[in-house]
Amino acid sequence: MSEEAIARVEPGPVPDPTVSHSARIWNYWLGGKDNYAVDRTAGDMVAAMLPIIVVQARADRAFLGRAIRYLASQEGIRQFLDIGTGLPTADNTHEVAQRLAPESRIVYVDNDPLVLVHARALLTSTPQGACAYVEGDLRDPDKILAEAARTLDLAQPVALMLLGVLHHIPDTDEAYAIVRQLVAALAPGSFLAINHSTSAVSGEAMEEAVRHWNEVGTPSMTLRSPEQIGRFFDGLDLLPPGVVSCSLWRPEPGPSAEPPAEVDEFCGTQSLGRESRTSQGRLISTQCLCSALQRSGRGSSYAARPPRCRSLPGSSDRASPPLSRRWPLRWLAIRPPGGRRFGMPWP
Repeated sequence: MSEEAIARVEPGPVPDPTVSHSARIWNYWLGGKDNYAVDRTAGDMVAAMLPIIVVQARADRAFLGRAIRYLASQEGIRQFLDIGTGLPTADNTHEVAQRLAPESRIVYVDNDPLVLVHARALLTSTPQGACAYVEGDLRDPDKILAEAARTLDLAQPVALMLLGVLHHIPDTDEAYAIVRQLVAALAPGSFLAINHSTSAVSGEAMEEAVRHWNEVGTPSMTLRSPEQIGRFFDGLDLLPPGVVSCSLWRPEPGPSAEPPAEVDEFCGTQSLGRESRTSQGRLISTQCLCSALQRSGRGSSYAARPPRCRSLPGSSDRASPPLSRRWPLRWLAIRPPGGRRFGMPWP
């Protein structure tokens, strides 16, 4: 869509073409056309400082597809609440979900005027399902839930998708409180999926890119550590592989035997309504675990220890018994000393 066409789409307010915006910059990095020259300029400047950012944007989008396919096909989820949806592009939430289950019901939420006009024009449902759009701010969970309840049955399981949106809440305590409030409104059997920007992989380069982003774009971004991201899931049942770079969350088979490269978007997916097995535990890279097994002489077939090992606080490095097969860089949750291991391979 051209810049002139962006401004002509009705209904909704006309976006400001002189101020870059995260949704349009992200659209540019994904290869979309729904952006202005100011967005492309800002995107190119960030990419010059952090060349991996385009790979990161595409890994982020690929995680959305894998998470929805898992939730729809393996967990039977038929309702999705996607907050901070961004501009429509290929394989949107409703397209992925309804391809597997045409009766799926999806509610999108965003507060960007450009997203609003595109959503009304482009987001269409199958006859069996439903697709709705709520103009709302993540800081107002009550409004979001009330509007979403017009399309979704909140007494039944819902997948709450918070992808690339929580890093726009500068206050960390406020971000945690928002997630708790949204989760509290969902039925048992629901799921929470989050991804969030960090600098754990690229370090200062990512931090400098975000400083520049906050000077030229809106809304601002706040990076958080993997440990801080993991706390969004406190008290809930985290699914394997845990909190990990989104490129490593159940990656699909590729031509290379090596796992995908890590990116500075960490994610996790969690089941709601079952007793947590992680609130007193820890997330630890399986390759770090395998390294410990190698040192003990019980894991000679496992991969070498990676250069970075990240974990949530609250437990020791006690290793578990050897696993039945070799894993690439994925994550296990383990109990403190004396506790039992519960992280398991997935099919």
